[in-house]
Formats: sequence, structure tokens, C-alpha cells
Amino acid sequence: MRACRFLLSTALLGLSLPALAADKSGEEVYNQTCIVCHGTGLLGAPKLSDGKRWGKLVAEGLDELIPAALAGERQMPPKGNNPNLSDLEVARAVIWMSNQHGGKFAEPSVDQMTKWRAKADRKKRKTP
Repeated sequence: MRACRFLLSTALLGLSLPALAADKSGEEVYNQTCIVCHGTGLLGAPKLSDGKRWGKLVAEGLDELIPAALAGERQMPPKGNNPNLSDLEVARAVIWMSNQHGGKFAEPSVDQMTKWRAKADRKKRKTP
């Protein structure tokens, strides 16, 4: 009986661990991944401190920015070269950076994430 309880509690604990792992905020993703290029301008990335460039990006809108970040664009690799990030974490980082320069973007919906992933996948197929 004691062994059964132990196995059951161990199994339940294992099932609950993914639920306990929360996605990172946009600021956390920026500070852990995006800052490498967007903090320094490496490879031509728009520096977070460059309000003029970010103002133009904000005007493009999330329907352009997030699929580009997911799929990669110009010299930026997909997901900022961090494949461990979820699509939601990447979207949050783009939203956080955009909101530093006048964007008023909110947490994305499931429908938006689905649309952006599909657009990113189409972009990847077009890239040689």
C-alpha cells in the first residue's frame, strides 16, 4: 500500500511539473536572449535604445514583427537563436520591446499566436 501511494504521488508530481513551469515574460526573454543583439546593435539589429528605428517597427505592427522574429529575418536567426523559447515567449519579447517605444500591445491571444506561427512557417518555406 505504501509503495502504491509513493508511485502514485511520484506520477502525479511528474504530471504537474510542466504546469508549474511558467513561460517567461517579454522583459525576461529580452534580458536573457534578445539583449545580445538588440542591446548592442550586433548584426544590424535595431538597438532597444534607438527610438527612431523602433518607432518604424512599431508602425509595421505585430502581424509583421512577430512572424519575422519566429522565422528569422535578415541576419536574425529564428527565435533570436534560442530554440528553447516558446512562440509565446518570443511574442512577449517583441511586444515588450515595441511597448518601450510607444506600442500599446497587450498579451497575445491564442488566435493571434496561431496566425503568427502559420505566417512564420510560410516565411521559412520561402527562405532559400
